[in-house]
Amino acid sequence: MNLDLLTHPTVRAAIEALQSGDHSAWTALFTPDAQLYDDGQPRDLAAFSQGALGHERFTSIDAVKNGGLDLSGHFHSDQWGDFETYFQFHLSGDGKIERLDIGQL
Repeated sequence: MNLDLLTHPTVRAAIEALQSGDHSAWTALFTPDAQLYDDGQPRDLAAFSQGALGHERFTSIDAVKNGGLDLSGHFHSDQWGDFETYFQFHLSGDGKIERLDIGQL
């Protein structure tokens, strides 16, 4: 998959880690108290990370907005199948991810 649309370095690093299932690289990008919201509902980031990395990935990235912090595209989950999704990254002052909103389109 082509990641050239991902111009924000933190977002690109996060998606590269997700795509490759690199748990260490993924978790290093988040603040210690980072929050995850899935379709607007709070979700445990550590549990999501454990279950998603190596089992979930984008199959295409179709749109990138908001200075590279919001993206959407086709997604594959070994558990849930294929669907369209969005990821919205919110960064702290030091460039780490302090909140991630995900959900189906």
